[in-house]
Amino acid sequence: MTIPPINKKRIVFLYSDTGGGHRSAAEAIIEALELEYPGCFECDMVDFFEDYSPPPFNMAGPIYPVMSRMDHLWRFSFEVSDDPDRMRVIYSMFWPYIRLPLYRLVEKHPCDLFVSVHPLINIPLLRAMRRRNIRNPYIIVVTDLVSTHTAWFADEATRIIVPTDQAIKKALQACVQPEKLKVIGLPVAERFRRNSKKKPELREELGWARDKLMVLLVGGGEGMGPLEDIARRINQSGLDVALAVVTGRNQKLKDSLEKWDWKIPAHIYGFVRDMPSFMRAADILLTKAGPGTISEALIAGLPIILYHRISGQEEGNVSYVIDEGAGVWAPEPQDIIETLRFWIENSDERLRAVQNAKRLARPNASRDIAKEIAGYLLQS
Repeated sequence: MTIPPINKKRIVFLYSDTGGGHRSAAEAIIEALELEYPGCFECDMVDFFEDYSPPPFNMAGPIYPVMSRMDHLWRFSFEVSDDPDRMRVIYSMFWPYIRLPLYRLVEKHPCDLFVSVHPLINIPLLRAMRRRNIRNPYIIVVTDLVSTHTAWFADEATRIIVPTDQAIKKALQACVQPEKLKVIGLPVAERFRRNSKKKPELREELGWARDKLMVLLVGGGEGMGPLEDIARRINQSGLDVALAVVTGRNQKLKDSLEKWDWKIPAHIYGFVRDMPSFMRAADILLTKAGPGTISEALIAGLPIILYHRISGQEEGNVSYVIDEGAGVWAPEPQDIIETLRFWIENSDERLRAVQNAKRLARPNASRDIAKEIAGYLLQS
């Protein structure tokens, strides 16, 4: 039963647009809070890199896509820093430079509770809170699926919510008290949870073929990765499939694909806002190994072909999907074609991946996280 609001409790969500997943996670939790407890909370989102970081850290958002494509450098920086002792040294080195902006953050955003959905803010902000004698609850919602960096885990946090059982291991290595950890899932928007329309109805609305295996090819909001090469190989493969390609904000790629001589039924989209319908209407998802997209696909019961991952932070996602039987790793276009051909010729194997995806899905994660957060505020 919803508790009627007397005085709205204020929650500050700490995120950064270094990749789209952090913002999406915060928005999904805020949405769930309003659905579960309408009118009880006032939520603010603070991009700490952009709004409260000195140069060059305030450029982290624009720089992130470029850095994440530098595979060897990214892997090196991830692995070298992925150690509790090293992170303490790194934060101590930067503390004199970042402490004043952090003090401004906590002073300008008084609240009843902080929620962090980003790894790099937790230890320094908790230190700033301690020095300013701020004792509010601080909840960390980990948005990496499996390969969690040690920076996520600050034992001073009130609660640390992780998406999978595998993600807990790194927290224990970082000496987080086990009772502070809770496995709930990765927060995704409510629209992914709803399932009012069936696949034939959705396909008719989208204009997709109803008599062919429907492959959905995505590359994130920026249309990253080898989408063009993959689409070309599928078009030339002779496979009896239909294809939907979502190029995101990559308008140049969208324009190029629309001019092709397609040999198979193909639908080209730019940035879309109804990805849940796309996923529920498709039979197979081709994607990079982003945690949000994987979680959304599992809820839709989509078998997954992963063609790209960011070194370090997304490698565990690949192992998770493979080990749990929900999909395959196919880093080369030819691997993708062979997997599609195998699933066409062995439909039982594809349907087994569908069932495994449904088994792994956590469609109620956002609402369960909202209830966990509310528990710290509505009891006081």
